[in-house]
Amino acid sequence: MTHTPALSACKLTCRYPKMTAPVLDGLDLSLEKGEIFGLLGPNGAGKTTTLSILSTIRKPDAGTLTILGMNPRRNLRDIRRIIGLVPQDIALYPELTARENLRFFGKLQGLCGHLLSLRIETALAAVGLESRADEPVKTFSGGMKRRANLAAGILHEPEILFLDEPTVGIDAQSRQLIMDRIRALQARGTTVLYTTHYMEEARQICSRVAIMDQGRIRVQGTVDELLLDHPGCKDLGDLFLRLTGKTLRDG
Repeated sequence: MTHTPALSACKLTCRYPKMTAPVLDGLDLSLEKGEIFGLLGPNGAGKTTTLSILSTIRKPDAGTLTILGMNPRRNLRDIRRIIGLVPQDIALYPELTARENLRFFGKLQGLCGHLLSLRIETALAAVGLESRADEPVKTFSGGMKRRANLAAGILHEPEILFLDEPTVGIDAQSRQLIMDRIRALQARGTTVLYTTHYMEEARQICSRVAIMDQGRIRVQGTVDELLLDHPGCKDLGDLFLRLTGKTLRDG
């Protein structure tokens, strides 16, 4: 039987106008079905661009991508039905309630009628927003907005979920709820690609991690494997700084 990874990217390259160096420079990445894969890197490493290409929002300038054995150039509509993206920026309409936002995004995903209503209630319960579902998103705290953002991304029960810094700038309780929800998604069989700046989060939640810098994957594997391969690094944070340096980066 032929092994089909959840996602396979080979030699992805991406350039932006007026930039001399490529944002992605021959990036290789493979995700196994049902794993939580952490993508780590300093500001400007290319993480968000990577997610935009893997989630089919942007086309690479070169390289190949397959998602559950499908090629985005031939199967774009089918792929978009089975993937979800939770961007770092809150992708919700602030004047609408959480429920109204989910209804809107659910319809975009082709959900309707009783199934849509059921999925909305399930997603709201999953992120702990049932009691605030009919309040405008603009009245929510930062943590509540992050949780609503996640609800919109999981509403259609994607097989592969892309998360871009889903816990940045929020309270500890919301962070823990989001972490628990991601684990529950994995237990159900969802494949998760997760970018974060929080090394301890990556250590706790990810099956494997990759550290990228300057548009390339520097290392990838389980945290234990990577620490064994780099003697003297006591934890993932040490390894991250060894590979990417201590110079401050702008985004």
